[in-house]
Amino acid sequence: MAFQLPVRIYWEDTDAGGIVFYANYLKFFERARTEWLRSLGVSQRDLRERTGGMFVVSETSVRYLQPSRLDDELLVTAQLQEAGRASMVIAQRALLQPTGAVLATGTIRIGWVEAATLRPARIPANILEALNQ
Repeated sequence: MAFQLPVRIYWEDTDAGGIVFYANYLKFFERARTEWLRSLGVSQRDLRERTGGMFVVSETSVRYLQPSRLDDELLVTAQLQEAGRASMVIAQRALLQPTGAVLATGTIRIGWVEAATLRPARIPANILEALNQ
């Protein structure tokens, strides 16, 4: 089951045409991933302080299907699609509420790096275990 985060569309999210600026979906996806990790007891700040490592985005792919507009309510999802030793792929969607119409879909690859050097490293086992629940 995918994690779900409600998002409201504000003026700051829209472009001159009154629709959500395409890059803002990446921000919505980022928020959903962060809150998904938090819901699993994985705080990004604590991770860095405890392990010396952090997640970084290494690849994104977004497909835009329908526009979203001012005051729309979205449900943004995040779900683990694939997990390796040093990176993982998260599948994400932005759904219009209450209809559930799919507005955008995406996959985001995040990698684990040593925070001080930004060199790739293995994702700590306890984090992988939490994500695979």
